[in-house]
Amino acid sequence: MRPEILNPLFGLIENLQGIGSRYNKLVCNLVNGRKIVDLLWHLPINLIDRTYGTPLNRAVVGRIWTGKIKTMEHLAPSTKKQPYRIAAVDESGTDITLNFFKYYKDSLARNLPVGTYKAISGKLEIFNGRLQMNHPDYIVAPEMLDALKSVEPVYPLCAGVSNKLMLKLQKQALARVPDLPEWQDERFLNREGFPSFKVALLSVHHPLKPADLENNSPARRRLAYDELLANQLTLALARERVKKQAGRILDGDGHLCHRLLENLDFELTDAQKRVLTEIKTDMTAPYKMLRLLQGDVGSGKTVVAFLAMLNAVECGAQAAIMAPTEILAKQHLETMSAWAQIVGIRAELLTGKIKGKKRDEILADLQAGKINVLIGTHALFTEDVAFKDLAFVVVDEQHRFGVNQRLELSEKGNKADVLVMTATPIPRTLVLTQYGDMEYSKIDEVPKGRKPVDTRVLPLSKIESVVAGLKRKLATGCRAYWVCPLVEESEKTDLAAAEERFASLQKIFGDKVGLVHGKMKEKQKDAVMEQFRTGALSLLVATTVIEVGVNVPEATVMIIEQAERFGLAQLHQLRGRIKRGFEASTCILMYGFPLSQTSRERLNIMKNSEDGFLIAEKDLELRGGGEVLGTRQSGFGEFKLADLTVHKDLLYTARKDAEFVLQTDKNFTSPRGQALRILLYLFEQDRSLKNYLSG
Repeated sequence: MRPEILNPLFGLIENLQGIGSRYNKLVCNLVNGRKIVDLLWHLPINLIDRTYGTPLNRAVVGRIWTGKIKTMEHLAPSTKKQPYRIAAVDESGTDITLNFFKYYKDSLARNLPVGTYKAISGKLEIFNGRLQMNHPDYIVAPEMLDALKSVEPVYPLCAGVSNKLMLKLQKQALARVPDLPEWQDERFLNREGFPSFKVALLSVHHPLKPADLENNSPARRRLAYDELLANQLTLALARERVKKQAGRILDGDGHLCHRLLENLDFELTDAQKRVLTEIKTDMTAPYKMLRLLQGDVGSGKTVVAFLAMLNAVECGAQAAIMAPTEILAKQHLETMSAWAQIVGIRAELLTGKIKGKKRDEILADLQAGKINVLIGTHALFTEDVAFKDLAFVVVDEQHRFGVNQRLELSEKGNKADVLVMTATPIPRTLVLTQYGDMEYSKIDEVPKGRKPVDTRVLPLSKIESVVAGLKRKLATGCRAYWVCPLVEESEKTDLAAAEERFASLQKIFGDKVGLVHGKMKEKQKDAVMEQFRTGALSLLVATTVIEVGVNVPEATVMIIEQAERFGLAQLHQLRGRIKRGFEASTCILMYGFPLSQTSRERLNIMKNSEDGFLIAEKDLELRGGGEVLGTRQSGFGEFKLADLTVHKDLLYTARKDAEFVLQTDKNFTSPRGQALRILLYLFEQDRSLKNYLSG
């Protein structure tokens, strides 16, 4: 049950005064929620200083002016194009004209009758040598002048929602904030100079100077830390819950692993050996494993995963690997069935397309334990797929699962261990906030002998010389990718651009050119990819569908058109397609004009670095927290108060703090533990707490 003290914050926005059904939907969409607490997390981005009220005879034009005026005359327009004018004077006797372009005559007559005094606020302008104010922001009774002379916060808005309405709603929402028990450590608060939660919340909604709007102001840092601590506690609880779940000890005798290692035509790198040890340590522990394995393109994650699978098979159990696409599943089959043959075990492929008698045979053999390693897409986990004894699951490039989905996945099989693999470079901050429920391994070394990619940056105007160079390369028997951008908002025009480029290259290279894009049926796409893989096609024009997992070692050239339209990590992923073999390779990033400063930086980083982890950090810096790795990450961009490009230090502190809490007060029974329960409910992370406490 949510603590009663929080109930005022979880009322609905629609119940506030002055909103009505007309504005409720707009406001809820704007603040991304229906509750009062969602409104409170919607922070100001600017401020208007209404304290300037120098008499008009000395006032500075262009400033917001707040003062008392007396209405002298109403001047109705002679045509519709002219404004309705009201002549007035201030207390110094200086004339000012109030202009209204959209108006109701009766309303103006009621609000500003001739001979009466009003307090007004708005921007001073000058026209034909006369002072004027277009549509004053406020026209109120003169006795409200002092209240009007304030610093007013300006909120992010949308069509139909005015700042006046937002101020009215925020005032009511802030009045509902209760005095909450302190959940932060007192010494930490004093050291950081942080106010209490309530004082911080009131401060961020009532900024007095521009510095108060900065993410590094004490009040904003305090609130960001609260949100990050709630996030880190949630992930620590999920991690502990996995550890509380009884697993099984998978400690093979190593005979299959040794046989494979003796027959491979390459040696494992030190990083691969280290990561394999980390995975084996988890597998031999009595709790379930849930580990993220991150390694750059070509770093050798697949062989590490297969060796871990062999450890399970040595114990008489089964292993499975789930890939996001059929193309990738087939590639895994190709690689793993060759390794399986070496060690004398059976690997099979199961996808949604395998039907009828063949599917029935595979399912029967799987249930009988005759298949040791099963490879497939998410079809592996449909109800009719039953293993005899599934003990180890590898999930490839599906790291975008949320925390709860990962917990469900680990419940498949007989206390199965789960390894999640990704070649997408993930910044450390994102690893902590998104995957903090998982243990973490990183392969940070590439196999010996692999040559760096020669990355060049060229304007689109050089396309003819690029095509001429491509002609020379293809004549030597190499294969190449030509990538065209695809942006959702203008998918049709971009698709047309890819088709147009395909047509123009076909005129030069004939039937050696293929085209793949996201709108094609899976069967068509697979057929073209297969032709490219076997060498029937030597040039593949594609949109970003080739970003993940396509393995053609003979492809050593990549041309990316309008590279400035791609995210850094996406460019890195694409370039990874030509790092599969040991031949020298070339990547040409072609850009159009005008090039923004950020795009220029992005292309230069690509030119100068192949370190996926460094690139991921730079991507985060350049893009900000909301959109990372070219795809919206569930949970990460949804921080409402924390900005990881600014609050990185707070994240690391929150991680340590969360670990300390679970070590010293694992049942949340101390006064601080009780207050931390309120924090988790406040940030709607209570599900993890309930799951954890219920075991």
